[in-house]
Amino acid sequence: MYKDSINQNEMIEQIRVKRELMINCANTLGYTSEETIKYSQELDELINDYHRVMGQASRPNEEVIIAFKQMIMIWPKVLV
Repeated sequence: MYKDSINQNEMIEQIRVKRELMINCANTLGYTSEETIKYSQELDELINDYHRVMGQASRPNEEVIIAFKQMIMIWPKVLV
């Protein structure tokens, strides 16, 4: 999905924006709405892409760690 020309900061910004969309959607439409789930899946893909591209980095970026932790907190609510 990402080309070499996209740098780490751009990837992190895309993750941040997608996370905000997902959180706002979950707060408005609910955790199990189709739109919230779509944003969650897109966020998963962005985070996975980030980890693939930045796999050589010795320490993950704090923004990505926060996004991942927030995503994990939403999963149990979706499964209930």
